[in-house]
Amino acid sequence: MRIVMIGSGYVGLVSGACLADFGHHVTCVDKSAAKIDALEAGQVPIFEPGLDAIIEHNRTSGRLDFSKDLASPVAEADVVFIAVGTPSRRGDGHADLSYVYAAAREIAAAVSGFTVIVTKSTVPVGTGDEIERIFRDEFPEKDIAVVSNPEFLREGAAITDFKRPDRIVIGTEEPRAVEVMREVYRPLYLNEAPLYFCERRTSELIKYAANAFLAMKITFINEIADLCEQLGADVQKVAKGIGMDKRIGDKFLHAGPGYGGSCFPKDTLALVKTAQDHDSPVRLIETTVAINDNRKRAMGRKVIAACDGNVRGKKIAILGLTFKPNTDDMRDAPSITIIQALLDGGAKVHAFDPEGMEMAKEVIGPITYGKDPYDIADGADAIVIVTEWDEFRALDFKRLKSMVRTPVVVDLRNIYPVAEVTKHGFSYFAVGKKNENK
Repeated sequence: MRIVMIGSGYVGLVSGACLADFGHHVTCVDKSAAKIDALEAGQVPIFEPGLDAIIEHNRTSGRLDFSKDLASPVAEADVVFIAVGTPSRRGDGHADLSYVYAAAREIAAAVSGFTVIVTKSTVPVGTGDEIERIFRDEFPEKDIAVVSNPEFLREGAAITDFKRPDRIVIGTEEPRAVEVMREVYRPLYLNEAPLYFCERRTSELIKYAANAFLAMKITFINEIADLCEQLGADVQKVAKGIGMDKRIGDKFLHAGPGYGGSCFPKDTLALVKTAQDHDSPVRLIETTVAINDNRKRAMGRKVIAACDGNVRGKKIAILGLTFKPNTDDMRDAPSITIIQALLDGGAKVHAFDPEGMEMAKEVIGPITYGKDPYDIADGADAIVIVTEWDEFRALDFKRLKSMVRTPVVVDLRNIYPVAEVTKHGFSYFAVGKKNENK
């Protein structure tokens, strides 16, 4: 099949590369000349494990190419995916659909013959209806079907998620579109990946409901973590105990500094706004959003408390900046708010992240970046683990003890056993556990 992917950001690039790997011919289109030029030069603009190899293989095989021009590839396409950004709109928190509708109008002008238009971007319920209206009102002669096909990719594991999905949700009741979408995902269907067909509006809501539920689960265990600290319980053991119940499951029950990234913050907010507009408020999600916003700042206060309530003039070493490991994504990362709280308190912040430092420079204030954990720990008054990168899981605490000014570790991801840190003479502050002082 000939497929066009409009938008070569995270979702578009991963989806396009994987669809090409299935044997389809895919053209990824983007208005950013710099992005397309980089991709054509073999440079992948995002960090995602395994993505560069898949792109290179399929470019060499002639199944994947890139273009700044939309019209020519769309005119020949069987399927056109819309994978442009839907950021939170300034002022009211609704999803900004201007890029989606602009893409739809350009696509509408260019399509020829029966074409399936697929929204891969995360969009509020009813967006597919509006895209279809644009076609019907402005280009009534065009033969198209508008389909919802939300993505469920985890950054850092996106290739696996695309090729071995829990489910593929497809929103359409158009028989021709059903057959086309079956063909798009036929390689996965042969591996028994479940294709779930439903109404378009239902499909659009499934994406928001899934992300909101997972965000709520994270926020739940974070609140239980706070209670554990007051009661002398261990949140990791509580999480394991409740996660063994198959009705609950053990995923997304890891206490930490709050959720961030490109999806959960904007999707929960967009669902809240959509529900309010339809006089059907989702109060659990409203509360989830408020708790998560407060939690990030609270983690900054937790670090300050570990430094005897005062960080003015003190050097704080931050390990990890991205919202999660195995990505360079800094969008709504907890580190941003935590570091700002420390800067507000007068701290001198030094930070290291394996992939996120270039992105961090665009969103974080005046801090110093180091070349590794030991570089920034020299003379530090506290070491703070914010992102659980693998290379932070086996730190040489004996070496660190000889370098720091004050032996304090604040582990916001609970990646170390308490005894492992305290035996080297550090005071250890975890999340949802009793603090252990040296």
